[in-house]
Amino acid sequence: MFFAFIVPCDAQVNSPPEQIEDPVARNIVEKADLVRFPVEGFQVEVSIASTQSGQESESRKYRILSKGNSNTVVMITEPASERGQILLMKGRDLWVFMPDVSQPIRIGLSQRLTGQVANGDLARANFAEDYNPRLLRTETIGKEDYNVIELIAVDRSVTYQRVVYWVRQKDNWPFKAEFYSLSNRLLKTCKYENYQTMQGRQRPTRLVMEDALRSGEQSVLDYSSMKLRDLPDKIFTKDYLKKLD
Repeated sequence: MFFAFIVPCDAQVNSPPEQIEDPVARNIVEKADLVRFPVEGFQVEVSIASTQSGQESESRKYRILSKGNSNTVVMITEPASERGQILLMKGRDLWVFMPDVSQPIRIGLSQRLTGQVANGDLARANFAEDYNPRLLRTETIGKEDYNVIELIAVDRSVTYQRVVYWVRQKDNWPFKAEFYSLSNRLLKTCKYENYQTMQGRQRPTRLVMEDALRSGEQSVLDYSSMKLRDLPDKIFTKDYLKKLD
């Protein structure tokens, strides 16, 4: 089975600190969210290749159905032996359905899906609603200027407790992110690459996630075949999962 029920080892019970609202930072994050994915209902294919030092790459493929950044279904399409396993997200509530288990199982966004990819990395990519943003500084990398934003989780249910996020100033393109635990330990980094036109605008079609704790371990996510779809609300219900293929 591809769903590993693993909770990060340094998870804490502390509440995240309160932040003063930063409307400039929030506007940047909202625009960057729209660069990554449309707000309309859509379908996209994702291939994930994960490597560990000294081992062969492991590949998996998924189909994502998403609507409004708060309703998502993630279906595994390869390997064939695991086809039929499905993630369902509604708001920040997440369940996994497996064909040999009668009822969906409640799981966490921060639990590992595969390689360096957490469940929430595929099921929920809504930084604007999940985090309180604060503009830290601006940086010049190469010839480009970037806004560097700190994102603090609104509660413990979100995928990461703290994110530092680089967004290009001129067009709000995500550039890279650092993901931290509640104890402020750097867990992994992500680079947003290979911008191509999908559904009317340039979007990052490749994400490279690298483990910050174990050198040489990374996952590369490639997005393709994005298309807008009319997705009725009934799709995003536990009772409907068995009908999906």
